[in-house]
Amino acid sequence: MTATAHAVLWRGGTDFGTIEMPLPEPGPGETLVRLTAATVCGSDRHTVNGRREAPCPSVLGHEGVGVVVSTDRGHLVDGSPVSPGTRVVFGVTRSCGRCEICRRGLTAKCTSVQKIGHESFESDWPLSGTYATHILLREGQAVVPVPSSLDDGVAATAGCAVATVMAVLERAGDLSGRRVLVNGLGMLGLVAVAAARRRGAAAILAVDPNAARLRLAQSLGATPVSPEAGASGTVDVSLELSGSPVGIRNCIDALGIGGTAVLAGSVAPVGATEVDPEWIVRGWRTITGVHNYEPRHLQEAVEFLASAGDDLPWKDILDGPITADQLAEEFRRNDVQRLRTVVTM
Repeated sequence: MTATAHAVLWRGGTDFGTIEMPLPEPGPGETLVRLTAATVCGSDRHTVNGRREAPCPSVLGHEGVGVVVSTDRGHLVDGSPVSPGTRVVFGVTRSCGRCEICRRGLTAKCTSVQKIGHESFESDWPLSGTYATHILLREGQAVVPVPSSLDDGVAATAGCAVATVMAVLERAGDLSGRRVLVNGLGMLGLVAVAAARRRGAAAILAVDPNAARLRLAQSLGATPVSPEAGASGTVDVSLELSGSPVGIRNCIDALGIGGTAVLAGSVAPVGATEVDPEWIVRGWRTITGVHNYEPRHLQEAVEFLASAGDDLPWKDILDGPITADQLAEEFRRNDVQRLRTVVTM
């Protein structure tokens, strides 16, 4: 086993540098993973360009896949022990499991939650991001084995985008025979279109200002709808994955009688949106939100990718691979077209 780890340390802006440090010994419930690949997610780019606050210096990156090196009584989501040599993905959040919110089943909103790719390098969890050769998974963090049939770049998306969509769809309820609107066709949106089709949606309407992404959604069975046209009062379920004020408004206005809107894209301030309480009450409508996900959703994400992942146009989604020393250059790019860039570690 290599005695040291190498990590790409983010120092602010597009200032990155590679550092070397001793490999940590896993403590109780912890697992050390040698990363084989990570991806550059849109929220990583938002951190670097200042749209999202994050501790600095830190090791960024929150989607990754790797092989277990060692563990001290770590467990998989299904309760079985983690074994060295197992190829795994892992949850973005680490929760205590003891606070009132955790006991209610909302571990993603634990009162002391920690997130990979969002912790200070100067904290007690320096190897907490995926832009490194190794990551230390902490007790209270979901770990799920990955089948060999999934390529590294595909598997890595389970840890953020795909698991989040699984949580969103759970909140949306049964989609069989339903009309579904998906607003925002980034990584989450395309996965949502593919998953909604697999879950029996009668029709899927897709909204995004990007024509290329609309074409990808159409190839997955969605019907493109212009943001101006909307779908006022015509859908059973609307999924808002862009975070834009116009998208939020359209997803709410699109709800028919008994409809449910699930908002998941608003992870930064976008201002208030007016809603008529009488319209909600008389229409039996529901507006709800999802942020992060629970361990079961990571398991569902891996199962979805294993059974239906081939539905997605990965050649149009994944860019790269690039190497870790090309990350700074990647974050300086202004011509990013694909939704994820794969980084080989």
